[in-house]
Amino acid sequence: MKEQTIVVGGGVIGLLSAYGLAEAGCPVTLFEQSETGTEASWAGGGIVSPLYPWRYSPAVTALAHWSQDFYPQLGKTLLEQTDIDPQVHATGLYWLDLEDENEALAWAQRQGRPLYRVSMDAVHSAVPSLGEGFSRAVFMPGVANVRNPRLLQALRAALAKLPNVQIVEHCSVSGFVRDGERIVGVQTAQGEMRAERVVVAAGAWSGKLLGTLGMELPVKPMKGQMILFKCAEDFLPSMVLAKRRYAIPRRDGHILVGSTLEDVGFDKTPTEDALESLRATSVDLLPALAEAEVVKHWAGLRPASPEGIPYIGPVPGHDGLWLNCGHFRNGLVLAPASCQLLADLMLERTPCIDPEPYAPTGRL
Repeated sequence: MKEQTIVVGGGVIGLLSAYGLAEAGCPVTLFEQSETGTEASWAGGGIVSPLYPWRYSPAVTALAHWSQDFYPQLGKTLLEQTDIDPQVHATGLYWLDLEDENEALAWAQRQGRPLYRVSMDAVHSAVPSLGEGFSRAVFMPGVANVRNPRLLQALRAALAKLPNVQIVEHCSVSGFVRDGERIVGVQTAQGEMRAERVVVAAGAWSGKLLGTLGMELPVKPMKGQMILFKCAEDFLPSMVLAKRRYAIPRRDGHILVGSTLEDVGFDKTPTEDALESLRATSVDLLPALAEAEVVKHWAGLRPASPEGIPYIGPVPGHDGLWLNCGHFRNGLVLAPASCQLLADLMLERTPCIDPEPYAPTGRL
């Protein structure tokens, strides 16, 4: 009999962790304080790449590359299982006027990833809606974006079909049940729930939860705001990124523009200032958006961690407690590899990548 596991958190990391364990035959109960897939994973843009991949450590790069290669297969599997298409949409990505362009190109060469300079004439002919005033560009073909709300719906639906999974929503977890040093369950709004193992995948709330054990997990919320436009389906054929802001096309003509980075605790109220700033960015990048209506404006809380390196693995001194959290801006990018790695470690399989850089041991 595989060990009973509790997963705390119903974002992309929690859902995909539960899915990986359940597919391997483990009984899993997932707790989410609101509804699954309504926090940071829902609020992000869904680019299947770090915004500036060459600025990250090899630890983030290893997870990103594994996930990027796996996403098309994940999208296909979930569509077959649930009839919900996560729309893994490969558009490529243009970076405009990068100050560290040479470093980016050198990184891509070392990593064996396609990234090359393109003339502005070529960019304007590929992306006719792009504004003037940019002088240089590099392009990475094949970079995809995933329609994250649909990915989350598909994961939720796939879990609902598995007989060994229970999803408990609107039920917050306030602490752990201990037997000596061992973690044997969680304290929830519905009472004590026991299991052989507990996985904390609670995003920006993970640090608070570990604090109940007297542990300092340096994961805290960082607010990000986005806006959404609706345009013609062919309005923006590729993703574009300039001055730390990006525009992402969906297949049906929706365009997302983001994002801010604000250190304001757990406040995720959208602000008028951010709306104005994001609108100005949108018009700089794509002047025709001056005439377009903002369909939606929202904010989410990213789980910020030092260098954006997530915590994946067992917690030393607390048998039965596991982490999969602290993905900062790259939860959607890194989710497939992070959750595969967690399942590999928990089920004592050969890990998909070297687990050492993510181990909580020595980092808490």
